[in-house]
Amino acid sequence: MTGDVARTVEAVWRLESARVVGGLTRMLRDVGLAEELAQDALLAALETWPRSGVPDNPGAWLMTTAKRRAIDRLRHHQLQARKHEQLAADGELQQALDDGPEAAADDHVGDDVLRLVFIACHPLLSTDAQVALTLRLLGGLTTDEIARAFLVPEPTIAQRIVRAKRTLGEAKVPFELPRGEDLAARLASVLAVLYLVFNEGYAATAGEHWTRPALCEEALRLGRILAGLMPGEAEVHGLVALMELQASRLPARAHPDGAPIPLLEQDRARWDRLLIGRGLAALERAQRLGAPGPYALQAEIAACHARAARAEDTDWARIAALYAQLAARTPSPVIELNRAVAVAMAEGPAAGLALVDALADAPALQRYHLLPAVRGDLLAKLQRHDEARAEFERAASLTRNAREQAVLAARAEAAARAAATVAAGT
Repeated sequence: MTGDVARTVEAVWRLESARVVGGLTRMLRDVGLAEELAQDALLAALETWPRSGVPDNPGAWLMTTAKRRAIDRLRHHQLQARKHEQLAADGELQQALDDGPEAAADDHVGDDVLRLVFIACHPLLSTDAQVALTLRLLGGLTTDEIARAFLVPEPTIAQRIVRAKRTLGEAKVPFELPRGEDLAARLASVLAVLYLVFNEGYAATAGEHWTRPALCEEALRLGRILAGLMPGEAEVHGLVALMELQASRLPARAHPDGAPIPLLEQDRARWDRLLIGRGLAALERAQRLGAPGPYALQAEIAACHARAARAEDTDWARIAALYAQLAARTPSPVIELNRAVAVAMAEGPAAGLALVDALADAPALQRYHLLPAVRGDLLAKLQRHDEARAEFERAASLTRNAREQAVLAARAEAAARAAATVAAGT
């Protein structure tokens, strides 16, 4: 029973932590203290629920307990003295002191979580700090879980989180939504952080595992929350659509031993049809709200794959055209590399190789392992096996993911054998 309760507490915390921290931050105007008191409520649940049972509304129990502790802290500890003048001027907080915890247990939930999203991704923080704080405050992940997910020492993540909360506190960042141009700029940062988390789960940059589905699930959960809180923002729905559609492939992306399976070799019967349906619906919502932005365009590309029952049914010409639109909106050598792959599939490897070779001097791609990997693949298709081997070996030397490195090394060996066979035949 105790184990079941502990698992229930963990599940409730993952779902409710953002709401609890957001509500406390609204009261206290201090995200660091808010998270500390929310953790106190979590510990109280771990101590109390095994004895008394899981309450009928566990989220409300956590919220009420956390806010009761916040009010007790304000009344009985040094914080009251430090914030005396602020309390007198803060009508909402004074009302909370007057009314007690039950009256402060609900309301403003959506606004609180949305404000917390924008605080976690505040431009004062580095991207690494934004990612760590987002997963801590909004995902309810522990410092150890975040460290393991990104293959970073736990003390490093802990320092990032502490520094991030200190930075926000020292800057007295207001607990409010940005407006106008600031909102657009901050929303772009929020979406970028969520997609960064998702991508790290979809194709891990380093380590022994090819994918980390838990990170994809966390980013997708946060994206869905954001879409519910900002239903009129096209790019929010575009990002959710993109993540839903890409996540649908996760069951087919690796062999039982963890080895990667390329897109064109995946068993599409294993793709998650529910996620595909959700992704296509989110894409339709994004399209209804206006001209497609970068995330919606990428979702359209993913939709082309999702709609193809077989790999050979893929509309590569359409995908190449969408990548051209995407490159026009957000110029990037990585996007151009992806377009080259689509062109190669639509028009032949020689056409794709010409585009890849045009990217050879792009500074952003000099250490990017997929540039030689793509070039090696196209060279192999053109029977230029010696050149392909060299490219695959270079790609293997650049990646930090062990699974991907093994695949590239195997392709280099295959190219070497093909070259030897050709040489023996001549």
